[in-house]
Amino acid sequence: MYRDHNCGELNITNVGEIVVIAGWVQKIRNLGSMKFIDLRDQFGITQIVISDNEELMSLANDLVTECVISVKGKVVERSNKNTKIPTGEIEINAEEIKVLGKCKNVLPFEVNSEKTGEAREDLRLEYRFLDLRNDKLHKSILLRSAIMKTLRRKMDELGFTEIQTPILANSSPEGARDYLVPSRLHPGEFYALPQAPQQFKQLLMIGGFDKYYQIAPCFRDEDPRADRAPGEFYQLDFEMSFAEQEDVFKVLEDIFTTVFKEHTNWKVDEAPFRRIPYREAMEKYGIDKPDLRNPLIIQDATKLFKNTEFNAFKGKTIKIIVVPDGASQGRKFFDSMTDFAKEEAGANGLAWVKVEPEGYTGGISKFITDEAKDILAKEYGVKENSAIFFIADELKTAQKIAGQVRIELGKRLDLIEKDVYRFCFITDFPMYELSDEGTIDFNHNPFSMPQGGKEALENKAPLEILAYQYDVVCNGYEMTSGAVRNHDPELMVKAFEIAGYSEKEVETKFGALYNAFQYGTPPHAGAAAGLDRMVMLIADSDNIREVIAFPKNKKARDVLMGAPSKVTEKQLKDVHIKIDVEEK
Repeated sequence: MYRDHNCGELNITNVGEIVVIAGWVQKIRNLGSMKFIDLRDQFGITQIVISDNEELMSLANDLVTECVISVKGKVVERSNKNTKIPTGEIEINAEEIKVLGKCKNVLPFEVNSEKTGEAREDLRLEYRFLDLRNDKLHKSILLRSAIMKTLRRKMDELGFTEIQTPILANSSPEGARDYLVPSRLHPGEFYALPQAPQQFKQLLMIGGFDKYYQIAPCFRDEDPRADRAPGEFYQLDFEMSFAEQEDVFKVLEDIFTTVFKEHTNWKVDEAPFRRIPYREAMEKYGIDKPDLRNPLIIQDATKLFKNTEFNAFKGKTIKIIVVPDGASQGRKFFDSMTDFAKEEAGANGLAWVKVEPEGYTGGISKFITDEAKDILAKEYGVKENSAIFFIADELKTAQKIAGQVRIELGKRLDLIEKDVYRFCFITDFPMYELSDEGTIDFNHNPFSMPQGGKEALENKAPLEILAYQYDVVCNGYEMTSGAVRNHDPELMVKAFEIAGYSEKEVETKFGALYNAFQYGTPPHAGAAAGLDRMVMLIADSDNIREVIAFPKNKKARDVLMGAPSKVTEKQLKDVHIKIDVEEK
């Protein structure tokens, strides 16, 4: 028996007992005639005392931090108690020590130290098995497990059935690049790892299952970001038969309020969550994932400068952000915000004014007419001591830049509400958008139901058609994406036709779904909530790699396992692949 107790469970009631514990040596203190060892496992730390035993003192001389040992000894009350840890009232007088796992004398970085965070991320990822011993990261992985248990319990309570869908699937145009898997048995043909279980969960509804869910792995060949894991991620995926948008909203509100309230002591928004149409979100926040903890909003002031003499505003959409008490900031602040707008947001410039007791000062104040000042006060909430930032550009560009400026102002001025989770639904997404090439493309999920149905598809301009698509946003992060599904084969063909697909292409690329729609399809709707991002927010982390046990690095490489990597010619031959890449 390696242990009969965990390191974190012993307390004053165990005094006098002979126990066996095991774990990692966290710290060794040598006081000459006595040695103290802090022994750590997942459950806590216990102090070990070695004295009056030459054999154990000699053995302890060879111990190094992070080696694994078991200790047998008597639990005694400590004379100098440590109130910072649960086991701080006791210690163990060692009678026997066994080395269970040796460790190198020199570690690549310090474990469970304030200096751990100073180590290069790639080094921590290369030695992830050591990094996982660090208390903060370790607790995040345990938190992830607890959240998954809560999600499964909640979905069971709501009557959902957990069903796994295939990992080896077909390639389909769903918004990102596929990861392709060559087939050995079918030369020249490929599987694709699923970007999401989208088609499968719809097929389950057609198959008569009332409510489906799974914590599903998804694979997309996308560039990594701090809030997006490259290559693979997990989502709580669910679908409901005979459901409308409101039915899905109720489930999502129940899921998020339950999970966040159980796993955080921060304030959590109560249901119903605020609902913001997509176009309103872009107008007020310049982004479709607004952080509602930030009180600043964007306002349109184009009409105020219709006849302006300021050349930078002529013929442009003008967005403004009014900052109460912003006039107290010095010139350096305004200059640094201008630099941010140019360098980070891609703006040509950032105009500004202060509203001080003597009137409008600084920046472009000479171009603000008395009439404009009066309207700004009456309609835009401008008061004495306010600062106003102006963004002038083409509509979408102005919205985007203003959105980034709003976020940065919230951070620099410390306006972000603390210790709270603010949720909202973004609704009424456009069904289509213009691609970079100027063609009509799907804006969101191509399998969504257009608002207005067939009539909208036939009679409205594509960019004016809205869809029953929705996101859940929390604190500036997109947490969930979902839609009411287009379950009518005629509507499906028409929707894809507008995006440039022929019926034959739809039948080829989405053959199973297209065929299944011919055999009695119930109305259905669903959503997918990002598990990794959910854990990231609850763990109060700004890096998604800190809540994943074995993540890829910023370049989408697994530096621990050495993936991706080259394979042998025989492996390539087995799957009928020939590499045509010049050696670097």
